[in-house]
Amino acid sequence: MLDAALQLLVEVGYERMSMVAVAARARASKATIYRRWSCKDEMVVEALRRHGPADHVPADTGCLRDDMAAEVRLLIDTVSGPDGSLLVCVLRAANESPRLASMIQANILQRKVDLGRCLLERAAQRGELLAKAEPEVLVEVILAMIFTRLLVTGEPLDEAFADHVVDDVVLPLLAGRSTPPAVGIEHLS
Repeated sequence: MLDAALQLLVEVGYERMSMVAVAARARASKATIYRRWSCKDEMVVEALRRHGPADHVPADTGCLRDDMAAEVRLLIDTVSGPDGSLLVCVLRAANESPRLASMIQANILQRKVDLGRCLLERAAQRGELLAKAEPEVLVEVILAMIFTRLLVTGEPLDEAFADHVVDDVVLPLLAGRSTPPAVGIEHLS
């Protein structure tokens, strides 16, 4: 049933996907569908949850930079692969349904934030981070960069891009500033 829901989402879009159509595609009764899910938002979120890797363990290379690079590459591989069109459909659907957007935030994006938190906590324990970092901001920035390339610019999602995300954005973002910059007399005139 969940595979049928994802197939229909890609084929006809969220607005035209219905619980009745999912039941027909899955060769199940409407009653069976409605007993498990009260609306298509719930069905789509559960389908996405089960479709992705169940127990993804974040990379642990012993180095924050390499851990981040591994996770960014995994995200890039996911959006560049067969699931890319599914993710685009889900993003469009979330734009059409505030309830679905909220459910995706609570159930799917939160897993990415938890993964980021795990990476950051490990790095802090190894002494690689001097200040507390917010995984929510980190995940938001990484996803924004990837989806901008995927949906807007069409630029390649390649190794060079993954390295750029990590080396030029993520690590500087995490480094932050512990003290404000000194203002010299030459800057006052």
